[in-house]
Amino acid sequence: MVNRDCSQPISQLSNIVLVLALSRSSAHNFVGYHGCSPGQHPVDLVSACECIAGRGIRGDRFYDHPGNTVRQITFFASGVLDALKADGRWPAVSFAATRRNVLLETADLNSLVNREFEIQGVRFWGTEECRPCYWMDQAIGPGAEQWLKGRGGLRAQILSDGWLTVSRLPPFPPAPAEKL
Repeated sequence: MVNRDCSQPISQLSNIVLVLALSRSSAHNFVGYHGCSPGQHPVDLVSACECIAGRGIRGDRFYDHPGNTVRQITFFASGVLDALKADGRWPAVSFAATRRNVLLETADLNSLVNREFEIQGVRFWGTEECRPCYWMDQAIGPGAEQWLKGRGGLRAQILSDGWLTVSRLPPFPPAPAEKL
């Protein structure tokens, strides 16, 4: 179990951050493959995912994973994905290539390490930076591991049951008709 500093307030991200994409994969492509070729299990983009406190995302490779208290769910910031594409070396990189679960509208994810936060009514505890490993050079392209250092995302523990859904922006009201 992670020690929590109860004097820190819950960060309410649900009103300031949009969930832009959600993914899960039923099996590992990299964990346990050291010295081998990576697995070929697809990352499924989904419109909603069920978060189960203390267990993970139902249907994901880390759900009920033995000893898993730090990476029940992972987050990635859209601003980092945009900057990764803009670098020029990986212009076609997709969110799925990061192997993270939740793509959030730009947020300072590293500030959530050792903090409780809430998105769409689901509570989380930020456990650690999701540090990139050498596999990112295969999943994204050469140099990606180094580029992602310090901005690889956030690992978190799920503290309450609930659903995350891809955010839908409310439609803009029609512009008022011009009077002639």
